[in-house]
Amino acid sequence: MTSEEKNLGTEVAEMQPETWWQKAWKSQRENLQIIIIALGLAIAIRALVAEPRFIPSDSMVPTLRVGDRVVVEKISYYLEPPKTGDIVVFVPPEQLQEQGFTQDQAFIKRVIGLPGQKVAVKKGLVYLNDKPLVEKYIAEPPKYQWGPYVVPENQYFVMGDNRNNSNDSSRWGFLPKKNIIGRAVLRFWPLERIGQV
Repeated sequence: MTSEEKNLGTEVAEMQPETWWQKAWKSQRENLQIIIIALGLAIAIRALVAEPRFIPSDSMVPTLRVGDRVVVEKISYYLEPPKTGDIVVFVPPEQLQEQGFTQDQAFIKRVIGLPGQKVAVKKGLVYLNDKPLVEKYIAEPPKYQWGPYVVPENQYFVMGDNRNNSNDSSRWGFLPKKNIIGRAVLRFWPLERIGQV
């Protein structure tokens, strides 16, 4: 076989048509890479920065209603601890898990008492270190008595704004800091109620 015939054979081998999957792979490889990168970023952002949450109950009425959707940011509590008035999303503590709630059933409540503060509920008011709180955000005054108790270290006293219809610290105790997922910062649904919470 001459060198010319060898070259011709090589050219014929190189000109064989691509299979359908080779063509599909070449045409979609870049799109697939973009999708994989986008999914990776979305997972990382949800795990470390912020995530959307759905409000399943009326325990935070009137601030949040059933069906509202909020953005929960996760970064600020690495820099500073929760403050009184923050609305936090958290994994149910052991007391709630013993009642049948699972770790994926996140709760949302307002921080009232910080570690070391004394909390009491009496005569329709919440007291923090023996001073009544001014709470314009609640549905109605609480109709029960609770405390006084001092909030333990690394724990928080949390309550729903719908005080008489909320499964909160007044029923199951204090919330460990480690259970806090993040802070609700923005309602993005429904559109007519979009804004900070």
